[in-house]
Amino acid sequence: MNASSPAADGVLATRFGTIRGVLFDIDDTLVDLEYSMTTALREVSEHLLPGLDQAGWARFGRIFTHETTHYYDRYLAGELTFNDQRLLRGRAALGHFGVELADGEEAHQWVSAYARLQPGYVRAFDDVEPLLDLLDQAGIPYGAVSNNVHDYQRAKLDGAGLERITRLVGTDTVGVAKPQPAIYLEGVRLLGTEPGDTLFVGDNRLLDAEGATAAGLLGVWLNRVGEPPQGFDGDMISSLEQIRS
Repeated sequence: MNASSPAADGVLATRFGTIRGVLFDIDDTLVDLEYSMTTALREVSEHLLPGLDQAGWARFGRIFTHETTHYYDRYLAGELTFNDQRLLRGRAALGHFGVELADGEEAHQWVSAYARLQPGYVRAFDDVEPLLDLLDQAGIPYGAVSNNVHDYQRAKLDGAGLERITRLVGTDTVGVAKPQPAIYLEGVRLLGTEPGDTLFVGDNRLLDAEGATAAGLLGVWLNRVGEPPQGFDGDMISSLEQIRS
């Protein structure tokens, strides 16, 4: 692979070829959403699960963040509100340990406390700022495309110190979610590039790497957690640092 190097006229050589723009997924790509979710979940649930050990909390967080995402899919499909999917995921995680989150005030307080605390734990991954510095130096435009609404993700980026990512496409921007081509192509339009010279990087192999590739972009799977890549024959990295190596 050729090492990447900034160029004067908005072109960057990377291990995936020459690019003129970069689009990123946000959650667990730019910001460590799993950390913020699991930390807030423990804080709002400790009184319901006194004495739960570290392995138990890890299991609790895994259920909420990975094993109940079908509720988030129902939110994207318009079947649930954002808070409804949060509550259902919380109930599933608590239910695994024999705790029932009752309807009414108890459920409202749990969801409200989680919504209040979780944004405060959002932080950018360490490999984000160095890459954005490189793109700025090379004159490469960049932005983010997310399967959540624009304003919520705007606040998340700002809270993580990523205010310089000014181009942002949410599900409400064009009325569709990934992997529909229109949402990726709106990001390309905001960059002023062409799909074929625009890199799209995200942690979801289907929605980010394969979806972006199908839309004509250069899709790359950011596999931070070392998920087995069986059946995936596209481009994969484990850190944003590898884009330029």
